[in-house]
Amino acid sequence: MAVMMLMEWEGVTPDQYEALRKLTNFEGNVAPGGRFHVAGFDGRGIRVCDVWERAEDFQTFTEKRLMPAVQQLGIKGEPKVQILPAHNIFAPGYQR
Repeated sequence: MAVMMLMEWEGVTPDQYEALRKLTNFEGNVAPGGRFHVAGFDGRGIRVCDVWERAEDFQTFTEKRLMPAVQQLGIKGEPKVQILPAHNIFAPGYQR
């Protein structure tokens, strides 16, 4: 069952996010189960909403790619993450 991942990470800057994008290459080498990603900033840090095929897919990406990159870049703090069952997914402008 698809899941929605919501993340809040205080203190993460746009420059840090761009460095993470480059280092993890999640757009060029899509992680198994990754379906949708959107990120924005609210002045306190980054906010992310993803759709994953399974929660385990997100966990694998986090353990094998995201957190090693975070450590390499020296990004501080811990994200607050929620995983919710996806009730509906609608993204007509972003079909794969």
